[in-house]
Amino acid sequence: MHKSFSELMRRRRSVRAYRDEPVPRATVEEICRLARTAPSGANLQPGRFHILTGTALADLVRGLQAAIDAGLPETAEYSYFPDPMPATLKARQRAAGYALYQALGIARRDLEGRRRQFRRNYAFFGAPVGVVVTIDRAMGKGCFMDLGMSLMGFLLAAEAQGLGATGIGALANYGPTVHRLLDLPGDEMVVCGIALGWPDPDAPENRLRTGREDLPAYTSFRGF
Repeated sequence: MHKSFSELMRRRRSVRAYRDEPVPRATVEEICRLARTAPSGANLQPGRFHILTGTALADLVRGLQAAIDAGLPETAEYSYFPDPMPATLKARQRAAGYALYQALGIARRDLEGRRRQFRRNYAFFGAPVGVVVTIDRAMGKGCFMDLGMSLMGFLLAAEAQGLGATGIGALANYGPTVHRLLDLPGDEMVVCGIALGWPDPDAPENRLRTGREDLPAYTSFRGF
């Protein structure tokens, strides 16, 4: 399925509800190959994709849910958000969250409903394919930037195939648990997850579009 780059960028969105339909392995392999064409410093190509479906994915989801139910504390191996979060960014974070909950009919004071929705991160939002993204712990901070470019390539390649996807940063909150459940090599750190599948067009959360800053807010032009 051919789409222009600008169309792909504008169409891409975070998909949090999926049809119950498998994704062919050959399609996922092609997405991974395209993602790996992303640039990286010194061509180090950091990061690995551990791709699960069927029983393998169900076992991981079951293990994560059991760990959460048992009260296992979150363990962050790297810093995702600034601490403390500046007020302007906190407002942006809250606006995105409230927009999602509003689309789902979850009231702002419905803490249990919000908790249930957040836990869907750890079930890969019911997607038929779950990806666990890792990076070698010995890599420098710049390699996270390179991995991020590869992740964007993954998301755009999925969009080009008519698939939907969303990154799951929350998966890193239980990185050691994921590491144990998948018996990952000791030098790999869990960075995030990706949910991948065919979008459910009737799901209200899939119609949500978050806003972006206008050009003057994040650019500076000189010499033009």
